[in-house]
Amino acid sequence: MFKINCLNPVANVGLNLFTKHYEMVDQFNDANAVLVRSSSVHELELPHSLDAIARAGAGVNNIPLEKCAENGVVVFNTPGANANGVKEIVIATLIIASRDIFGGVNWVNSCKEDPEVAKLVEKNKSKFAGTEIKGKKLGVIGLGAIGVLVANALNKLDMEVYGFDPFISVDAAWKLSKFIKQAKSLEEIYRECDFITVHVPLTDSTKGMFNKETFEMMKDGVKILNFSRDSLVIDEDIVEALKSGKVGRYVTDFPNPKVCGVEGVITVPHLGASTSESEDNCAIMAVKQLMDYLENGNIKNSVNYPNCDMGVCNQAGRIAINHRNIPNMLSQFTSTFAKENINIPDMINKSKGKYAYTVLDIESPSTPELAKKIREIDGVLKVRIIK
Repeated sequence: MFKINCLNPVANVGLNLFTKHYEMVDQFNDANAVLVRSSSVHELELPHSLDAIARAGAGVNNIPLEKCAENGVVVFNTPGANANGVKEIVIATLIIASRDIFGGVNWVNSCKEDPEVAKLVEKNKSKFAGTEIKGKKLGVIGLGAIGVLVANALNKLDMEVYGFDPFISVDAAWKLSKFIKQAKSLEEIYRECDFITVHVPLTDSTKGMFNKETFEMMKDGVKILNFSRDSLVIDEDIVEALKSGKVGRYVTDFPNPKVCGVEGVITVPHLGASTSESEDNCAIMAVKQLMDYLENGNIKNSVNYPNCDMGVCNQAGRIAINHRNIPNMLSQFTSTFAKENINIPDMINKSKGKYAYTVLDIESPSTPELAKKIREIDGVLKVRIIK
């Protein structure tokens, strides 16, 4: 029986996929696998029973990836599951940033008691005039699942779209419209574009990527949208850029005291993926990935271990090994089986950075004694008997 803990509420459409072989538990320390959305895992001690964490969403900065890897805990995310929801809110707020809709609506509400409100509107509406997005240049930084959808959609709305992503995947490249212009550098995006939307993870290289120096490269009045991570932008620098007019609008999905209420800032209460469809999609993907890992040892969409697919085991036994990516590991595994006179008809070994993952199908049933011998090999972090 696999024990599952939810650190946040997760859509029932996903939880209902769990079969009779799964039990929901209230305590994190009792779990074999955990589902999480926004709750922080950094402060929690990882129990020995924990094999996997699935983030029902894309960002994983609330999970200690290195600590999990060292403990043989595979961390999954759900890239693309909420992409359409984020795409739609980017389109909506980009238009709002171009047209002073909020300013106009708020002004009308302030006049609601005036019997001459209709005349006042005709007299003052020019104060809230904006610009159209047609023909404007849009820079999309990050062409993953969300960035590709945003770029393609706004190109169809007649924007001139530039995309930048030095690490674009083959799958994303196939989905990207041929009409998207390839920017050779971030500097080209900064110099050329009237609007910039960012869709990259928070890493050491992206933290604070929007700062005083980069704002100086941009067009006067540039409009910036951030539906990725708060720390991509230096708050103090963008407030100064807004005051000077260098930045015309800043749309952020991450309100904080430094930007809330600042003129020119449109703060959205973290609604990027807050649609029932996105939450359902993330829950379904997260649960399916957990089940495939726990039942078959397969990994898809892990952020700290390599993807690995051996399908369903049709041999007598299967053993999965999380280990460090160091020399001589495979030969030690195979020699352990050889000493027990066990044949290995199929196996797979993949690595990702400092960590690796090996799955071996064997012609004899897996036993705790055999797993113990493998676990004693230096560099092995976790051994699981799949079958």
